[in-house]
Amino acid sequence: MKSTVRSNRRAVRHVGARAGARTGGFTLLELLVAVAILAVVAVLAWRGLDAIARGRDSITRSMADERVFAQLFDQMRIDARLAVSDDETGGSAIAADASGLQIVRTWPAAAGEAPRLEVVRYHVADGLVIRYASPPIGNFSQLRHTMRKGEDSTWSSVALMNGVNAIQVRMYVPKTGWTTQMTDVRSAIVANDNNLTIPQLAAMPLPRAVTGLRVSIRAASLTRPVDRAFLVGE
Repeated sequence: MKSTVRSNRRAVRHVGARAGARTGGFTLLELLVAVAILAVVAVLAWRGLDAIARGRDSITRSMADERVFAQLFDQMRIDARLAVSDDETGGSAIAADASGLQIVRTWPAAAGEAPRLEVVRYHVADGLVIRYASPPIGNFSQLRHTMRKGEDSTWSSVALMNGVNAIQVRMYVPKTGWTTQMTDVRSAIVANDNNLTIPQLAAMPLPRAVTGLRVSIRAASLTRPVDRAFLVGE
């Protein structure tokens, strides 16, 4: 009888010892499963953080591009708004071709100073949109000379945007519509001059040959060109 009791006690102690050993740690299989789960969670977390970082960088670049476009188009809008009339230049105050855009505009003179003009040009060089501005011009002869010659060291230049492939400028000519041809502009100027020979129209100012501009910018970073339209004159 006593031997049976001892055998039961030994069995109980043996089972208790195995249970204690079981609750004291993890098996190798459990550790491998835990490591695998952590690896999956880490990969998913990394992908999520990478997507967030890429989205943030994309938003930052887009905002920077928007600021650059806003600066460029705001300057063009100001220049177009301050463009002088055609009779003040002896030709067209607006000229555009494949090389860029030229505007003859009023120069921002200080109070009490004589009114002056300046010639501004937009050109694309090595992917940069550069705005050139002539020194202030005080007489018609100097204006005609400045309009015909190229930029030199006396002109100021400001790079407004990079990464640009090309700028296309379309001019709105009344009775003709949107055009890229300066021949249409010159024809409108001739027609406006001829209309001034009519007595009742002689006292009227010469109408503008170009009353609007539409600028299209093509860049490698753009899926399609960005267009803006501006009114010419005050």
